[in-house]
Amino acid sequence: MKKLLLSFITATLLSSMSAGSAGAQELPEQKETLATIVKVNDYFMKKYADYTLPSFFGRVRPSNIWTRGVYYEGLIALYSIYPREDYYSYTYDWANFHKWGMRNGNTTRNADDQCCGQVYIDLYNMCPSDPNMIRNIKASIDMVVNTPQVNDWDWIDAIQMAMPIYAKFGKMTGEQKYYDKMWDLYSYTRNTEGEAGMYNAKEGLWWRDQDFDPPYKEPNGKNCYWSRGNGWVYAALVRVLDEIPADETHRQDYINDFLTMSKALKQCQRTDGFWNVSLHDESNFGGKETSGTALFVYGMAWGIRNGLLDRKEYLPVALKAWNAMVKEAVHPNGFLGYVQGTGKEPKDGQPVTYKSVPDFERLWCRMFPISRYRSLQVKIRALFIR
Repeated sequence: MKKLLLSFITATLLSSMSAGSAGAQELPEQKETLATIVKVNDYFMKKYADYTLPSFFGRVRPSNIWTRGVYYEGLIALYSIYPREDYYSYTYDWANFHKWGMRNGNTTRNADDQCCGQVYIDLYNMCPSDPNMIRNIKASIDMVVNTPQVNDWDWIDAIQMAMPIYAKFGKMTGEQKYYDKMWDLYSYTRNTEGEAGMYNAKEGLWWRDQDFDPPYKEPNGKNCYWSRGNGWVYAALVRVLDEIPADETHRQDYINDFLTMSKALKQCQRTDGFWNVSLHDESNFGGKETSGTALFVYGMAWGIRNGLLDRKEYLPVALKAWNAMVKEAVHPNGFLGYVQGTGKEPKDGQPVTYKSVPDFERLWCRMFPISRYRSLQVKIRALFIR
């Protein structure tokens, strides 16, 4: 996990070694970057001090589904480079309160339920002495592996919520069955779900679900590609690539999709550094949006750090987005602005403004881009100076 979580800092420091590679963008100081992310996280922990409480925006959501699970993924990332004890205890106590289980129990196939398992596995890997920490999530995933259905991920958010779990168990156990089932689920969503799959290989982007594939169009007549939905897929791909071995059968397939998405995303970035909620229609609730933007920064940074993306081409894109988020979305008290609330398309969770409060706050998306902070100070020259 440490290998991918602060990859944006890697990209940032890399740019300082390459004259002119980041254009006119300002390079953030390491201490300043960490201070920003700590401020944002501490705001969240103070506001939601009782991790046991469900949320009540529109409907009751228990605190162990995806809405909170993705936050704890980010908090574990922060702990890996800034090990404050309260970060660990806030995460461990949350998992323990839920008895290391999922909404709807071990028979759930719902990726939103299974998302918390990524955190359970990460906590277990930090101290692998209690198999009960992963017993429930493994039972759920094994059930999926041992049954023939492959149509569980019928909305693209599910790819991030569940796909990395299969990669983690494949790495942990050495069993190919997890990688095979992961590909079966992913490829079905990509190529078969709906009319002909949720991925448009020609345009390098994903329809959120079958409600939005053709003939559905945006007001400007173009395909509807929701920013955060594509961000979930983009993040999932790099999280999976960071876990699976170099000789895994479908590794190159995942890489190809990542590269195609990267090219498409670069082309539709806003001039201010953010991405719109609708990637191909800036007139449809256009404006700054933080969660999708942060996920794209995260993926691009990982790609630069791992040599898949050309740093001269993509570093300015990622750096422009990072600086925009820090300067324009982060409030003095740590609150994040320009975050779209829950939903599935551009019109949901509106309005998206500097002061608007979403029905949950997506810190995962903002904490992932700071993962290898400590090790970079020592390794940067050895890694990047040729």
